[in-house]
Amino acid sequence: MENEYKPMTAESVGEILREAGATVQVRSGRSESYGAPREFSFEVKAIFPNGMGLHVVARQFNYRDPWEAAGRVNDVVDAMLLKNGALTPLPKGFRWFQGIDEECGLDEQQLREVVSCVRDLNPKLYLLQEMTGDLPPG
Repeated sequence: MENEYKPMTAESVGEILREAGATVQVRSGRSESYGAPREFSFEVKAIFPNGMGLHVVARQFNYRDPWEAAGRVNDVVDAMLLKNGALTPLPKGFRWFQGIDEECGLDEQQLREVVSCVRDLNPKLYLLQEMTGDLPPG
């Protein structure tokens, strides 16, 4: 059964982040060998010019055929938000990372929205919302 999601690779996720102006590191995880760890199939780390970062992980392959002979893909990824190297939620008023530091199960379009949001964020919002009490000091 064909999935409506577009498959993502370490390279395609890295390219999305580079196009947004981030400095990117890419690492593949699980190899073609069944003896390799199954924790993730790839991860991509990115730092934007505003100092914010994203750690994008594809934790498992989805299989599009019953015997795993072909069609191993990553349709969704998880993204963790980083500020000064530490996990953080976004200030109030954003669609993503509200009260959480990880968004799970993002398809490519949602990942692009998250990347745009993080890229365009003014980190001074953290200080402002800490001062107004809308965000705990961090």
